[in-house]
Amino acid sequence: MFFPREMTELELIVPSKDLMAVVKVLSGHSVFHQVDSAHLGVENLGPSGWQDRAGAYSAMERRVQTLVQNLGLPEEYPAKADAESIADLDVVRQSLDRIEDEVKGTSDQLSADKKRLELLESQLRQLEPISEVNVEVSALRQSAYMHSILGVIPAANIGRLQTSLSRVLHVFFTLRDDPQKPVVWLLGPKSNSDILERAAKSAYLNPLALPDEFSGTPEQITVLLKQEIEATKKRISDLESSLAKMASAHKTELQQLLWDTHISRIMADAIVRFGQLRHTYVVVGWVPTAHLVELTEKLKNASNEILIESIPTTRSGHASHIPVALFNNKWLKPIQMLVGTYGHPSYSELDPTLLMAFTFPLLYGAMFGDLGQGLVMALAGFLMHKRIFMKGMQSLGLLLVYCGLSAALFGFLYGSIFGFEGHLVEEYLHFHFEPTWMSPLHNILGILSIAIDAGIVILTIGFLLGMFNSLRSRDWAHLLFGHSGVAAFLFYLCFLALLGGFLGDTAIAPKVAVAIGNLPLPFTTLAGVFALFVMFGGFFRNMVEGHTLIEGKGIGGFMMFLVTSFMDLFESVISMLSNTLSFVRVGAFAVAHGGLSLAIFSLAGEEPNIGFWITILLGNIFIIGFEGLIVGIQTMRLHYYEILGKFFHGGGLQFEPLKLNPSREEA
Repeated sequence: MFFPREMTELELIVPSKDLMAVVKVLSGHSVFHQVDSAHLGVENLGPSGWQDRAGAYSAMERRVQTLVQNLGLPEEYPAKADAESIADLDVVRQSLDRIEDEVKGTSDQLSADKKRLELLESQLRQLEPISEVNVEVSALRQSAYMHSILGVIPAANIGRLQTSLSRVLHVFFTLRDDPQKPVVWLLGPKSNSDILERAAKSAYLNPLALPDEFSGTPEQITVLLKQEIEATKKRISDLESSLAKMASAHKTELQQLLWDTHISRIMADAIVRFGQLRHTYVVVGWVPTAHLVELTEKLKNASNEILIESIPTTRSGHASHIPVALFNNKWLKPIQMLVGTYGHPSYSELDPTLLMAFTFPLLYGAMFGDLGQGLVMALAGFLMHKRIFMKGMQSLGLLLVYCGLSAALFGFLYGSIFGFEGHLVEEYLHFHFEPTWMSPLHNILGILSIAIDAGIVILTIGFLLGMFNSLRSRDWAHLLFGHSGVAAFLFYLCFLALLGGFLGDTAIAPKVAVAIGNLPLPFTTLAGVFALFVMFGGFFRNMVEGHTLIEGKGIGGFMMFLVTSFMDLFESVISMLSNTLSFVRVGAFAVAHGGLSLAIFSLAGEEPNIGFWITILLGNIFIIGFEGLIVGIQTMRLHYYEILGKFFHGGGLQFEPLKLNPSREEA
């Protein structure tokens, strides 16, 4: 759980006669991450044909998907789908041609009728503004010698339009008087069409499109359009009914075709990446060590002559080429999603999911501490997770549950329920509810001090985890002199001791920093020593790694080295100070949460009437929605900028196993 799953490299030599059986095993168990080994083949064998077959299967799969969509069927595979063998292209093509020929006429007619319905409804909307105008539509259309513009114009722009056309020959009619947007008709000679169009556009005259296939007055055409719309809807309904019958008749066959083309494409794509020898294929990839024995046995059962070589790996070094398979746990999925947004763990470093699963709800709850609002948030998250409420945000459901429960716990500690605190609980809710720890509103400096202490503890854990990662990967240079190495950590402790001594016994003084400062150590001297190690960290890293100690030559290069080193020290000091004080926001938001609740009570008044309770209800909804989102953003910021950066680098290669069924979870 603390590290990605252990991986083993697998190299296979597969006889040509057993190719399909081996591919079926590799792609059917979702544990084999393939590496492109086509370069290991023999170059002068000529094209294998698998590239063309893979393209043909991909095209066939798209045809089946299009046909399924046209019939309104879901893209589902058979209930007991299995990969027996790669599909015969000719058989699939014949089945597809037969079904397409049956469906095509009805489907094309349905599409045409739907487009016609859209056109008719658009024409009806265009005629509605002039439905009361008693003028033949043919007279409103363009003539051979006159340029005509019929449309709706803002009433305030009529004067501007007439002024701009004062020197141009034109005729202007108002067909329907309206105080806001009258319907007008503008005519002029064909030779002045450009001028008329520019003037109409500048006056925001919105042209109306008139149907060409109908004649008569707008009122008469409107009746005809409505009749034609009803007839078209009836045809569409009949065609959809026919397609539904076809869909029911071909559903099972199409599901099988979709599955056959899908698995054939997957297997063909995999074979394209194999190295091809004269009578064998070379396959290279990775498999989780826990599945190695099982997969090896299945491969040997599929081919008696297969050659298998497994190469174990170690977590030392960067190992950037090794795919990373995280442990699957449905309860940690939302936390893994947050970690994945920052970066995918590399093979040699700790997976921060478990740490973040603890710190994320903890910090969120500390900032949004309210028993009632937290329980409401947890309930909303549960409904989202079960796809009962806001189905599109199902992936965030469990995260909201965790954060809501944490907020409820801190609300119990703070003595806050739906914004009611202290005497307000007894006065309006009629039961006793006191803080079991402290009320942020009544102990502002204390909660800010505790927030900084919590930040110091979390940052210290981050430093230790960073050093642990460097130790496991045997990166001695960064272990000793990196930004989260031993020298930087010891300098941070000295920095905390000096900070605690500077703040002394003030209420804002972090107790952890004060405790460190009380240790009988010469922190001022030690801070100077470790500051030199931090300042010249690049120099010492180059020394350990055997690189050039100082880039550049002469006095200019040396001066640039000093300036860069000083800036490294300055940046480290600023970073340590800002990272530590950044956790003040945890206490500040806890105080702001209580202050916002008081503001809601100020708006509600003191009399517990219906208006009071409506205001409290709306205020709680606002706090849960708006402040809940803001606190979530702040919690993510603390993790991405202050916590994860201390020990987590990411950049790992994601484990992407061959699998036939895309809905199947990663092994």
